Amino acid sequence: MTEPREKQGSNTQRAVEQLRDLIFSGVLAGGSNHLETELAEMLGMSRTPVREAAVLLEAQGLLELQPRRGVRIQPVSVDDMREIYEVLTELESLAAANAAAAGYSDADLSGLDAAVTAMEESIEADDLETWAKADEMFHRELVRLGKNSRVVTIAAMMSDQVRRARQTTLHMRAMPSRSNEDHRAVLNAIRGGDAVEARRIHREHRERAKNEIIGLLEKYRILSL
Repeated sequence: MTEPREKQGSNTQRAVEQLRDLIFSGVLAGGSNHLETELAEMLGMSRTPVREAAVLLEAQGLLELQPRRGVRIQPVSVDDMREIYEVLTELESLAAANAAAAGYSDADLSGLDAAVTAMEESIEADDLETWAKADEMFHRELVRLGKNSRVVTIAAMMSDQVRRARQTTLHMRAMPSRSNEDHRAVLNAIRGGDAVEARRIHREHRERAKNEIIGLLEKYRILSL
């Protein structure tokens, strides 16, 4: 009996979320190959939602569909990360400038403020996992406040790859206190309506992050070169 369409959609979304978690946690490692039947058994569901989820994840650059061979989890190369950071640096710096020029109230900036506060509290608690989640929230909120739909779309396409690299190197890096200072400074520039300063601080912040992460990837040859 065919499942109702709503049930199929809900299973596909569940498969997407679970596969993403397995990829980000490293259970499905970059460069590894997996049959649809294997993934379906792993997730405890039929092959149909797994196949549909794989199509969506391929569009996000997380895996590659291989005819008659299942899927290959895409590794992220150092060159990929360098290009992605270059694009994100420009787009997010533009978003920071646009947000500063928008004249937002403190209430409008509450999400950004909450993310910075959460990052600061996470560092005090020596909790890097929570810090990483708050960092993601900061960048996502910054892009949203920039009010450019194309920037939002492009940044969302690239954020997963950045997340994978950051998670891989998270516990190899020094405590990200400087990163927190940068985020707070960007927030203050936006709150003060200083578009030039917001753009400058954020660009320098992203450049430092790029150099640090790529340096670790090259040093330990963690990802595909």
